[in-house]
This record gives sequence, structure tokens and C-alpha cells, in this order.
Amino acid sequence: MPPEPPGPQAAGSAQSPLPEPQDQGGSAQPETPEQDGSAQPQPQPPAPPAGGPVARRTGGPAWTGAEPPVPAPQPPPGPGEPDEPVTGPIVLRPHAEIERRAAQPVAVRADSETTPSWGAVVGTTVRLWAQRRRTRWRIVAAIVVALVVFAAGALTVALLRSGGQGSAAGSASGRPSSSANLGPVQAATDARRQAAAWVAAQVSHTAVVSCDPAMCAALQARGFPAGDLMTLGPGTNSPLGSAVIVATAAVRSLFGSRLTTVYAPTVIASFGSGAAQIDVRVYAAGGAPEYLAALKADEQSRVSVGQQLLRNSRVGVTQVARQQLASGQVDSRLLITLATLSHQDPVSIVAFGDSGPGASPGAPLREADLVAPANAKSGYLHSMISLLQAQQQPYLANSVTLVRFANGQQAVRIDFAAPSPLGLLSG
Repeated sequence: MPPEPPGPQAAGSAQSPLPEPQDQGGSAQPETPEQDGSAQPQPQPPAPPAGGPVARRTGGPAWTGAEPPVPAPQPPPGPGEPDEPVTGPIVLRPHAEIERRAAQPVAVRADSETTPSWGAVVGTTVRLWAQRRRTRWRIVAAIVVALVVFAAGALTVALLRSGGQGSAAGSASGRPSSSANLGPVQAATDARRQAAAWVAAQVSHTAVVSCDPAMCAALQARGFPAGDLMTLGPGTNSPLGSAVIVATAAVRSLFGSRLTTVYAPTVIASFGSGAAQIDVRVYAAGGAPEYLAALKADEQSRVSVGQQLLRNSRVGVTQVARQQLASGQVDSRLLITLATLSHQDPVSIVAFGDSGPGASPGAPLREADLVAPANAKSGYLHSMISLLQAQQQPYLANSVTLVRFANGQQAVRIDFAAPSPLGLLSG
């Protein structure tokens, strides 16, 4: 059955709607239920939707009782009246409808908060890593350079102190200081310098010289042709193809006893001592036994030719030179050159020399000093120099110079390059 309409009491107890606002004239008054008993009950305003706003008092708790009083609506401002800012809580009017809009997609802001791509992340990471590594390596490099400079300074001070002590000891004993009185590093450097100077000046620049990297560099700095240098190192099995071997400590360690028993049994010059000693050795192409046998045969031939020169009336010699010729100490090229000169003019020999410091016994003497004999014609020495410089290999001297002795006498110095060839007199 349909519900019965409420009675008079129910209608009276119901809350009446708000009175309509007065018109501009203010003459009309709204009628109330008390004035008009025949007024029909008004329907209740619809309840606000679920979840909608709840009317609250300013600064107070929400209403819990009946519908809160709603303030009378104000007329809209006139054309000349400015809009005033809305303050306080927002209260919905009765029968007001809330406009609901469909959800719209949220646009992504194009600013710094946008999530970067993986490529950008990886690039930034790599750049920062590289910057950190560069900074780290710069620090490490600075430390290494500082340590090297410090070590070099300490080594220099040590060498200066040891050198000063060695010089003082040599001066106190009346002897010049030698490599034995020097520090190991300075002694090795001094021996290398002397050996390089001697090889560059005395060894033929067409001969192949074997040496360790440091010695080869020193020889090249002295002007020895780089194409005639053979560097010996850990990968070298033998000095095959060499004419001369500069035997430093590194080369001796490389070949051991084979250096003297197989490859190079004779020494033509030696510098330094101990671990710093450097020997300039002649390479034995056919092995040590064969080379020593050929050296002995060549020495016998030199004795024979030397004695022939001593019997030549056009050859004058000093007592020292006589002994050297008779014992076969003179290089074969010098003997042949002296015999050729004696056919042109008389020859006067002062002495032979330059076998090299520390050379092995039997090493040929490659240098001779000749002076003008008595009653020699004018320009004798210069004519001799011209004849010597016109020779061909192997009889072309390494150097021909005009020298002056302490007594003022001039002489022609003939110097043949090392090593001395064998077998020239036996053919």
C-alpha cells in the first residue's frame, strides 16, 4: 500500500524552507505557516550527493544535527561594483548541482624533472668516470715525477760524494784517480765513454761492430755509422757477421765463456776494470782455434818481412823501431807501405805504436812515425803524404797527419784502422 501522507503534526514539525528574499521595494513580506494555516507542507530538499562537501562552521567542527542554516543569497554585484575576493568556507546552496568533468590526461611537463633516457644516463656516467680517472692519473703522474726527481737528485749527490772521495784518495797517494776509485755507475760510464771514443777513431767505419744497446748508442753519438752497428740482446744467438765485438758486462753475460773460447779470443783494446771493464775484441770468423792459427802464421810472415826491411840500406830505424820490426810486431799493411816508400826515397822510422791499451800479446802495431832523412829534398814530408793518400784499400791508411815532436822536429804519422787483416804477406 502507498504510504499515507503525514498528518498535521508531522507537517508542523518539518522544517520549512528558507524565506524568499525581499524585493527591492521592501513591501512584500513572505507568508509563514503560522500566518497561513492552509499552507501545504513543502518537500524536503534533496540531500547532497554521497561524498560531497559537508557544510562547516568557520574554524569549527562539522554540523551533526539538522540541516545547518544557510545564509541568504546575495544579489550579484552591479555593473559598477567591483568583485570582492571570496573568503571563508564554500557552502553549497540548496538545489545546487555540482559540475563533474571527465578525467583528462595529465600532460608531462618538459622541464628538468623529465626522466632522462638510458643513453643520456650511460653517457653521463661514462663522462664522470673518465673525469675521475683523469684526475686520479694526474695525481699518480705527479707523484711518479716527484719520486724520479728525488731519486735522480739523491743519485747525483752520491756520485759527487764518491767522485770527490776518489779524487781525494788519488791526490793523497800521488796517483791519478782511476775507475777503481769511482762509484760503479760512474766507472761504467767512464769506461763506456773511453771505449766509444777509441772505437770511433781507430776501428774501420766499414767494419761491422757488435755491441749492447747502450754502447751502440754511444758509438753512434761519436759518429760511427749506424748501418755498421749490430745490436746484441737477449734474442741474439751469436755475433755472426761481426768484425769487432765491444764486450761490455752485458755482452759477457750474454755469451758467457763462448765469448773468448769461440767468438773472440783476442783483445785489441781494453778500458776500465772489474764489472765496468770493456774489451774491444776481434771476431774469429772461423772459430777461435782457426783464428789463433792464422794469427800465428801471420806473425811469422811479419817477422820475415821486418828483417828484410832492416837489411834495406834505404830504411833507417831507431833502436826501438829495430826491435819492433825484428819481433814481428808491426802490422802487415805498414810493412808493405814502408817497402813501397823506400823505392821512392829513403825512409827514416822513429817508432811504431798504437796497439791499443790493454791489447793481447801479439796484437799488431798499426801506427808509425816517419821523419825526413838527412839531406832530404825540400817538401819531402808533403810528397810522402800525397803518396800515402793516393793508395787503395787495404793499403789506404785510416789517417795520415803531419805532427811535431817536443824537440820541434816534424814527422808524418801513419795510422791504419783496426782490426789488422791476416794473410796479406802469405799470398
